[in-house]
Amino acid sequence: MERVASKIYIIRGKKVMLDADLADLYNVSTSALNQAVKRNMDRFPGDFMFQLTATEAAAVLSSRSQNVTLKQGQNIKYLPSVFTEHGVAMLSSVLKSTRAVHMSILIVRVFVRMRELMASNKDLAERVQKLEHSQQQHASVLALLADEIDKLSEPPPAPAKEQQFGFRSREGK
Repeated sequence: MERVASKIYIIRGKKVMLDADLADLYNVSTSALNQAVKRNMDRFPGDFMFQLTATEAAAVLSSRSQNVTLKQGQNIKYLPSVFTEHGVAMLSSVLKSTRAVHMSILIVRVFVRMRELMASNKDLAERVQKLEHSQQQHASVLALLADEIDKLSEPPPAPAKEQQFGFRSREGK
């Protein structure tokens, strides 16, 4: 499950998996996976699968390990496709191998588990955010107190020159 979870990316606000990662998990070539999808495009609407832009592909590939990143000056021959949870479920019906079915079930379970964790941690996230906000308020109060303490440790200013009151005669000048 951890291996699968590490291959899930958030792109365009959706949790997706790359075609190459899915092909690896299903033990088929990426081209075989993409050919099966092309033969069944009616099963893969835009919310099940989409193709990455060159910028998105470069960002995803650069975030992966060094052995899959492109050398400077190389271009991606084919832009990768990514599959959402529903696209992964649909892949098992397209690939039809026993391994594809078992892997799709595992992958869908990982997606579901991630969704459950996010939902259960929503309350926790809100409480942490409130705590962070109150800590920021406490930090600003502590900073003010520290400034005031620093001012108290400074020596008092020198007394002002005594001012004389009254009139001066012209002779005093």
